[in-house]
Amino acid sequence: MNINVISVFPEILESSFKGLTGKAIEKNIAKLKLIDLKEFSNNDYGSIDDAPYGGGEGMVLGIEPLEKSLNTIEKPGHVICLTPQGTVFNQTKAVDLSKLKDLTFVCGRYEGIDQRFIDNYVDEEISIGDYVLSGGEIAASVVIDAILRNIDDVIGNKHSVYRDSHSEGKLKGHVYTRPSDHQGKKVPEILLSGDHKKVNEWKLANSLWVTKEKRPDLFKQLQLSEKEMILLRQYGDFVKKKHD
Repeated sequence: MNINVISVFPEILESSFKGLTGKAIEKNIAKLKLIDLKEFSNNDYGSIDDAPYGGGEGMVLGIEPLEKSLNTIEKPGHVICLTPQGTVFNQTKAVDLSKLKDLTFVCGRYEGIDQRFIDNYVDEEISIGDYVLSGGEIAASVVIDAILRNIDDVIGNKHSVYRDSHSEGKLKGHVYTRPSDHQGKKVPEILLSGDHKKVNEWKLANSLWVTKEKRPDLFKQLQLSEKEMILLRQYGDFVKKKHD
């Protein structure tokens, strides 16, 4: 996958591309190009923004620097603008975008981007939540990380991706590690039993219970099978008592 990012402050992004994202780049699974918008000023002052027509607060990123920066990309592919006005990002969108070969992210900044650039060049506007950040760089890091982890060979155990929260519309359940007994608080005995069938049933029921308790809005959207309803009743009370 080829990923391009147009940004006023690309240095913000550089520090975030470590861990899994960095490994994807090292393995050549993804190629990353950071483009500094400040290098494409069209005036003697080196500015890339200007006051909004009609008045108002702040400054607006101009169409000309944005257009010039985009034209340096041989294959921009699907162009995404990170903005509070965009559609809220989710796991389904991350999976969909992970199937594309070329992606270009445009990071919003200040009071926004000249609408003519969005109308002419942007394929999609994305937001990472109903709040406002100082710029799109952090949002771009979030979206890129979420996309790359869905590409084969980026994560060592690909099954962990399929079992992540939101991958199947529900949240991941509780997880435990050593010691099995910490100051009287014990790991559920089923997880220590070695009975793989019962362990898998418990994990499924636990995932459903966690979704029901923490995100009832998601739980209402699930279409539970008869088996899942039985498991939730069978293990749900036990899980709840452990946390009351």
